[in-house]
Amino acid sequence: MALAELQALEREWVIPTYVRNQVEFVRGQGVSLWDDSGVEYLDFLAGISVLNVGHCHPRVVAAIQEQTAKLTHVSNLYYTEQAMRLSQELAQSSLGGKVFLCNSGAEANEAAIKLARRHRPGGDIVVLPDAFHGRTYGALSATPQEAKQAPFAPLVPGFVVSEKDPAAIDAAIGSRTAAVLLEPIQGEGGVLPLSAEFLQAARAACDREGAALIFDEVQTGMGRTGTLWAYEQTGVVPDALTSAKALGGGLPIGALVTGEKLADTLRPGDHGSTFAGGPVTCAAALAALEICSEPDLLAHVSAMGERFIAALEELPFVVSVRGRGLLIGAELASGVSAIELARRALLEERLVINATGPSSLRMEPPLIVTEAQIDEAVRRLGRLVP
Repeated sequence: MALAELQALEREWVIPTYVRNQVEFVRGQGVSLWDDSGVEYLDFLAGISVLNVGHCHPRVVAAIQEQTAKLTHVSNLYYTEQAMRLSQELAQSSLGGKVFLCNSGAEANEAAIKLARRHRPGGDIVVLPDAFHGRTYGALSATPQEAKQAPFAPLVPGFVVSEKDPAAIDAAIGSRTAAVLLEPIQGEGGVLPLSAEFLQAARAACDREGAALIFDEVQTGMGRTGTLWAYEQTGVVPDALTSAKALGGGLPIGALVTGEKLADTLRPGDHGSTFAGGPVTCAAALAALEICSEPDLLAHVSAMGERFIAALEELPFVVSVRGRGLLIGAELASGVSAIELARRALLEERLVINATGPSSLRMEPPLIVTEAQIDEAVRRLGRLVP
């Protein structure tokens, strides 16, 4: 179907919550996408960090095909091997507690909020400026961005915003605090890493007050930063973490993973989801998790991240580069619009990236990206600004 026909269908039938780029993608493989005219693009966004293993990874495709031919859904009233095995693999790969499976990052964060309130009934949840935890009501209430929150007030009460410095987070955590919810690197906020000192202060204050420390690893997990989970590089172990995006290898799935302390906090009937832990998505997630856990791939992510950051720093219109592994943000010089640059990169250079603000680009290619593809992406980006 032609792009103009799709746009006409959208105008007539689709609630206008998205501003779409003027491209229709019809196929993907590895780090490449193809549009409806057969033109190839370099994908350095990976579906917003969903395709960490690349488009249509053969092991993920095989897992989906095999499972779909056997069983697609039965609900959580019954057992499936895939959900039980995935829960085991997730817990053993991280915090060693237990797992609640769901369908998205926002749902995983909703589960984390309920976990925190079960842990300390009526307690406050401390969150940070520039955070993004999702668009459902609890997750939105944990996302202190006026433009996103204001149209939908009143929100869920009991969220406290702390500034991002060690003294502020220490002061914000008290006897009423149920949990601190934070992203080790704030992806939607502009790829903003939280300092080790800040995370250590949050951990110490949570331990002092008996509050839970919860890491939102929806974007930073599954190898994106060079370790399977970003917390592994911080020296701070959370009490729980959330995962989604890349977990399903391209299919929608989310998870709340606890440490041992909070493993039995939620009780039968406290939470649920009709589609959560379905056998097809769990089969895909098992394959994706296995791939993203491979030591050689994780070492590759770190090496490619260093190469990518160094190359971006050489571009004359790039003021600074931040991030870790292959989660990278670039701050642009005054007068260079990140939004316009991302649009032109797509349409003129066939490079898929995006802007997280007026002057900030975000780039997160599939973890299998090669040196040659990184060099080519930087060349294409460099051609856009004389």
